[in-house]
This record gives sequence, structure tokens and C-alpha cells, in this order.
Amino acid sequence: MAHQLFPGPLVVCMHGTHPDMLHLCFRTAGDCGLAGLGTLESHLLIKPLRSPIQHLIPNPALRHVVCCHPFGSTCVRDGLTKYPCMQGRPCMLNLPAFLALQEIVAWMGWTPWKITYASKYFDLLHNYAIQLIKVGKAYVCHQSKAEIEEYREKGLPSPWRERSVQENLKIFDDMRKGLYKEGEAILRMKMDYKNENPNMWDSVAYRIKYVEHPMAGDKWCIYPSYDFTHCLCDAIEDITHSLCTLEFESRRASYYWLLDVLDTYKPVVWEYSRLNITNTVLSKRKLNKLVTDNHVHGWDDPRLLTLAGLRRRGVAPESINAFCREIGITRNANVIPYHKLEHHVRAYLDASSPRTLAVLRPLRVVLTNVPEHHSSTVTAASMPGRPENQPYEVPFSRVVYIEATDFRLQDSKDYYGLAPGKSAMLRYAYPITVTGYSASDDGTITEVQAEADLDFIAGGGKKPPKGVLNWVAQPAPGQDPERAEVRLYDVLFKSEAPDALGDAWLDDINKESLEIVQGAMINPHLAANAKAFDRFQFERLGYFCVDLDSKPGSLVFNRTVTLKDSFKK
Repeated sequence: MAHQLFPGPLVVCMHGTHPDMLHLCFRTAGDCGLAGLGTLESHLLIKPLRSPIQHLIPNPALRHVVCCHPFGSTCVRDGLTKYPCMQGRPCMLNLPAFLALQEIVAWMGWTPWKITYASKYFDLLHNYAIQLIKVGKAYVCHQSKAEIEEYREKGLPSPWRERSVQENLKIFDDMRKGLYKEGEAILRMKMDYKNENPNMWDSVAYRIKYVEHPMAGDKWCIYPSYDFTHCLCDAIEDITHSLCTLEFESRRASYYWLLDVLDTYKPVVWEYSRLNITNTVLSKRKLNKLVTDNHVHGWDDPRLLTLAGLRRRGVAPESINAFCREIGITRNANVIPYHKLEHHVRAYLDASSPRTLAVLRPLRVVLTNVPEHHSSTVTAASMPGRPENQPYEVPFSRVVYIEATDFRLQDSKDYYGLAPGKSAMLRYAYPITVTGYSASDDGTITEVQAEADLDFIAGGGKKPPKGVLNWVAQPAPGQDPERAEVRLYDVLFKSEAPDALGDAWLDDINKESLEIVQGAMINPHLAANAKAFDRFQFERLGYFCVDLDSKPGSLVFNRTVTLKDSFKK
């Protein structure tokens, strides 16, 4: 099909199926760029036009963040980006959700240039509907949803398909005036009910809804459908390239049918493959199922690859952007290994997260050669060996706590923790040597006794033990360290491809995807300064982020990612 070309700036529009349309327009910044777009970039460069603008559909899933990354094409060409959200139906417009969307977009580093709504064009869209009726390409239908589906399956036309233009105009005006109840009448496009493409089976253009619109108020009681609004808003806003995922390729026919009939400007449509990542689901329908059926704790559950979930887990926007740049956009079906995302998460956190000492599962160690009332500090490093390092003080006393897994009764050559008679280094402090231990009746180790080499000086010539332990000491004699809750996250699904399991996909949920550790210990410096969304490396343990559930004196941490990749390649 030959497409009319708008002689202005290149305007790229990405679409999904969200029923509400908000327009967040962005003048893209260089650091939002995406290098190596491959097929998409080549496609866009076919048109030697000026400043590109993108039109992007906002969606909570990471799949749609990657889809939004033709940002690279626009920023390379000094253009604008638009996020559309069809808010035609008032019952589907969730203002708090859109405010959250604006917040998360800002968090991603994308600065709005302008914000518009599809409701801005309601008058114009209504005029288009009247024009459609006048040229004999729309009619008022009184079939129920079930009746429409039945007639479509049988290849039959609506009984009201051949109404006269004047009758259709009269009834549509009565619909506009509120003279019909909801469901009693709809406006349908008179397309091709015998077409092999179901998208051409006389789609709905307008429905009656007696709900006040958050943007348009009570002016309207009829609202345009997504199929009607989508392509017309593209045309109204001079979009040059409308982008969507491959499963909507069949919608090209209906998209251009409406624009052809109305003789409007027509964008170029281009489809790309959806992003799929192993061990998770990214479809809106399945994400909604997980949330509404309480398989997860809301849309910002850190196990979900939603932007809110990733943010709460502690993933930085820089990591998401780097991940998007690496995988690019293509028309080929693809499944990206989860560890590729984790690689970018880990790389950014390693370069930016301050180090701190904490213990997840504490085991009490009494340093028998340290006086009972001894209280001092040792100097720890927030970024060891780096210019941005900011030293901080941690308490050192007679009682310290180490990881329970760092003591065992049987030693081995490949083990560098503590065992009877064995030494290990307390990070930033002193070597300690085990002299004894205590155990409960069931054999559980309850305490370790050890001696500290208080004369040890780092770099002083004495060779330290190979094993280095994370630890937390009592801040004062007899006073336990600050406690915290730590949430350890794993992949949400056991298999790499839960989507391939059909209706049994929920049975594949990993019941061990969340482990809550109560009673973890943190040092006073961390307890005093940590706030929501702060990211840290707990030395030897992984990267962690302060959760929103944290309260003064009761911090909660989410493990963002482990220190090393544990996925099988």
C-alpha cells in the first residue's frame, strides 16, 4: 500500500492495546539513546526526514520498556517522543496509575516535553464518526456482545447494517444526547464482514457509557473505541511511523481502512517482535492474573519485571537502558536469558553501590581475649580502592556476629570460614581463631568462642588468613546490633518458558521465589543513614535495596541480585 508522507518531522508512534491513552511527549536526551537498532533503525532511515518524534504506549512490563527503546532513533536525530495511552473509555482511565506512570518515566531518565490526552480530540473524533456515517461506512447496531460474536462466527451481517444514512445520523445523535441506555446501541464501522481477517468484521467505533470522564467531565456519554481512536490520533498528531508488536500485524488492514475511508494522512505501520525473558511472564493479562489472584504482592512486587517492581527491587534505570541497548529491536522471535538482565543490573551496582557490613543469619562469637566492657571502632570502606571511597566507622567489641554458614565443625581445603582451631579475618578488623563452641541439644551451634589477634596491622608484614568474614559487633557491651528484615528473591517461575505451558503456567510458579529473613543484623552507620530505594552491597552477600515497607528502627531490605551469576548457561 502506498502511504501518504507527511512533509514534516519524522514522528514514530509505538502502540499496544491499552484502552486508555495518555500522551507524554518527550524531547529525548542523548543518554536515552539506543545504538544498533538494526532492522528498525534501517527502516526509519529510509525516510530522509527531519527531527523524529516517537509515540510510545506506556505499560508496566519490562517488555514494553524495551519496545519503547526506539528512543535511540529519535535521540540520534534530535527529535521528540510521545507516549500514547488511549483514555477513551472513562471507566478504563486510572488517574493514579497515570500519575505513577509519569513518575516512573521520570525515574527512567526521560524528561517530558509535553503531556496530552486523547480526550483532547473527542470533538474531532466525533466529527470523524459523523463523516463516516455520511459516506455510508458506519451504522448504529443494537446487537449485544454475544450476538455480535455469534454473527461474526457464522459470517453473517448485522441486521441493522443496511440502515439509511439519515437514520444512522439520527440515532447516533440520540445516543449522544443520552436517549439510549448502555448496551442498547453502538456505532460500528461498515467494513467487510466476509473478510478473512477478523479485524475487518465491522469493529465497534462508539459505545454508550454513563460515566463522567476524568478529563472531559460530563460532556460525553458516548466514547470512542481503541480501534477507532488509535489510527485517527496517529493521523491527527502527524505520526510518520506507527510501531506495534507482531501479533497486531493483522490490524494493519483495519488501521488503514479507516484512514482511507476518511481520506486522512496515513502513517507507516511497522511491527517488531515482543520481548520474552526466561523464567518470567511479561504479558499484561498474565501479570494482571498474578496480581489480582494474589500470587504476588501487587504490581510493584520485586519478582515482577514491571518498572515498579524492578525499581522496588533496587534495579537502576541505567541498568534497564543498558539492557535495552544490548538486545535491540527486531522482527525475529526471541527469548532473552534472565542472566543478561542481571548482568547489567550487577555491573551498574558494582560500580555505584556503597559497601557495608551486615549479617543475614547471625551466629554469636565471643572474643574471649577482649575485655567485657571493651568498645572501640575500626574503619571500613564504602568503595574500597576507589577515589570515591568514603570511610566510615563500625563498632568493635567483645561480642561480634558472623554468618552461621561461616562456621562448621569439619574443615576442608576448599573452605575458608571458621572451624575448631582455624583462623579467619574479620573484614577491616582482626584475625580471629576458634578456641571453642557451644551447641544446643539438637546439635545446633549457638555460640563460638575465639581469640582476636589485636596486634595485627594490615600491611604490617604478618600474613592474614585467607578467609575473610562479614560481621557486625555489639555497638556497646550488652547491646545487640540493629535488626532488619531481608527479603531474598529468586525467579518467579521454575521453567525457562512458562508461557509454553498453556493453561498450566500458574502451576510453574516457584514457591521459593521469596524467602524472608527476620533478625538480620546491620551496622549503626547503615541503620542511621539508609532510606527507601537506597542501594548497597552487603559485602560477601549481594546487592540490596531499602524497601518502602521500612520504618524508623525497622528497616527492610530487598536483595536485588547476588554478587555472582548463578544461572546455568
